[in-house]
Amino acid sequence: MRIGVIGTGRIGTIHANTLSRHRDVGSLILTDTDGARAQELAHRLGETAAPGVDEIFRWGVDAVVITTATPAHADYIGRAARAGLPVFCEKPIALDLPGTLQAIAEVEAAGTILQMGFQRRFDTGYAGARDAVRSGRLGRLHTVRAMTSDQAPPPAAYLPLSGGLYRDTLIHDFDVLRWVTGREVVDVYATGSDAGPRMFRDAGDVGTAAALLSLDDGTLATVTGTRLNGAGYDVRMELAGELDQIVVGLDDRTPIASTEPTGPPAADKPWSGFLERFAPAYAAELSAFVEVVRGERPNPCDGREALQALRVAEACEVSRRDRRPVRLVEIPGGRESPTG
Repeated sequence: MRIGVIGTGRIGTIHANTLSRHRDVGSLILTDTDGARAQELAHRLGETAAPGVDEIFRWGVDAVVITTATPAHADYIGRAARAGLPVFCEKPIALDLPGTLQAIAEVEAAGTILQMGFQRRFDTGYAGARDAVRSGRLGRLHTVRAMTSDQAPPPAAYLPLSGGLYRDTLIHDFDVLRWVTGREVVDVYATGSDAGPRMFRDAGDVGTAAALLSLDDGTLATVTGTRLNGAGYDVRMELAGELDQIVVGLDDRTPIASTEPTGPPAADKPWSGFLERFAPAYAAELSAFVEVVRGERPNPCDGREALQALRVAEACEVSRRDRRPVRLVEIPGGRESPTG
């Protein structure tokens, strides 16, 4: 199998390393707007660098992996669909709903594959939580508390291009909330704070956000996030039911300290970021993509799944802006029924 990798930045480099070592991948063609970066990575991996995206399609590949900046995702997805090629794309499809819906329409019209990069679906902890919920171990689920806290913010220049904290970061929580619980979000109430570094205000973004979500079976969920968690990278999900309560992301590297005399000690080496915390999950999702392309398994996260997470993020942005509850039926592209 020959795979084209479009984008060789942080996550593109990680994905290229994973694919280059995969037993079912024969070769890679790498390209990037920074040609020297693509050349250096190709040399290091023993792969081929292409001058541009045109060559990826002209030289012939069996599948495409898209890890460019978000504004280019939808265009490349459409181009791959028209070429009849399976695609793995980092989230999101686009920063707006029209662009997302157009890209999905192209994939569906072509009958091709689009697998989205929501890596938490491949994390052992979240998979265990899904199993616990689906098995009935927790009894009736009544409360979910999810959080994503970055140790340090991204560069100021990235913020205006990110789509904002809900679309860029908390969209992972929205996706995995649906995946773990098997339920749909029906309404949200969200707020955010731009207190702290001025770059958040300059970008029209917030550095800290919180949302209350109602699920279609009456479960209540809170989702919080910040880009300024000095203790370390902290990603957790707590699920409480009438019979039991569990937590994802609590281990000896969780950056939290107890004030109780008998509480656990602070982590000696807290998680520093998402690439470290989810390294096994990133490798697993690429292995899954290879299996999907080979026809060995169904698509674990298609474009319609990604759309639902974006709709929740969009609802949160509307709620924050208008300072009101927002029902998901107000957001285009709906599918308000339980997810599998």
